[in-house]
Amino acid sequence: MDLLRSLPIGLYLEKPITWLHTLDPRVKLTWLMTFLIAPILANPLWRLGIVAMLILLTVAARIPLRVWRQQMGWLIILSILIFIITAIAPDGLAVTSQPRLPDRELSLPQPTSYTYVLFDKGRLITRRSLELGIRISTLIFILIYSTNLYLLTTAPEEITAGLEDLLKPLRRFKIPITEIMLTLTLSLRFIPLVLEEIQNLARSIRTRAINWKQLGIKRSFQVWLVVVEKLLENLLMRAEEIAIAMEVRGFTSPNEHRVEWHQLRLIRWDWVALGVLIPFWLARFIWGGM
Repeated sequence: MDLLRSLPIGLYLEKPITWLHTLDPRVKLTWLMTFLIAPILANPLWRLGIVAMLILLTVAARIPLRVWRQQMGWLIILSILIFIITAIAPDGLAVTSQPRLPDRELSLPQPTSYTYVLFDKGRLITRRSLELGIRISTLIFILIYSTNLYLLTTAPEEITAGLEDLLKPLRRFKIPITEIMLTLTLSLRFIPLVLEEIQNLARSIRTRAINWKQLGIKRSFQVWLVVVEKLLENLLMRAEEIAIAMEVRGFTSPNEHRVEWHQLRLIRWDWVALGVLIPFWLARFIWGGM
């Protein structure tokens, strides 16, 4: 298995270049924060609307089916399972048991069609448990998939360039923004190296056809300790090689030796995307409240 290609989340889609790729990273970061903040204290219909909006956004961007099916398939299954488990679970914890309705001789006719219990056939589903299931499952889907869609359509260099531009005011407080962004860029670029080392070690173990049943728990644990030690050794060696290469090329200070990875420039569609934020938040405060 190729971990560099089969990792379900966090990969950047280089080809094809969609219209989401062309948007400014600062605009996409603004929309990402919007998707993460908007579900807070929102009603279930608004949360479901954000989920539908993310799915429609993926389809409208014409992201290949093989990509978003791999990215979204497992997440949809996870969200559905969480919704089912939460919906059939009790709607309260540490609550004393008491009848929901008064005794028959004291009961009054119900003036409306409202019923608290929605389904009771061996498993009890109430309005609270159903609402709680929608709230948890949609929050997990929005949190993971919106972030993943941002990483899918934004290169690591664009992410760090956009963050550095947005965090420029913090330099007044003598916060080393450039150094932090350089560290973030190197860490994002280091992730494929980590996956490559893990993949190479996994292949080396598989080719040796180790019989784990004969080894037992203790000796198997010793083998895995050796593998982890070798992994850390290889990663530290890679990090040292990167540091030596940067030092040889004169990158001793990020403020003096800066490389412009990406030119930040707002185009017409960026202003359109920012303008859509206004009706979005108006709708959120009007119809999205609890």
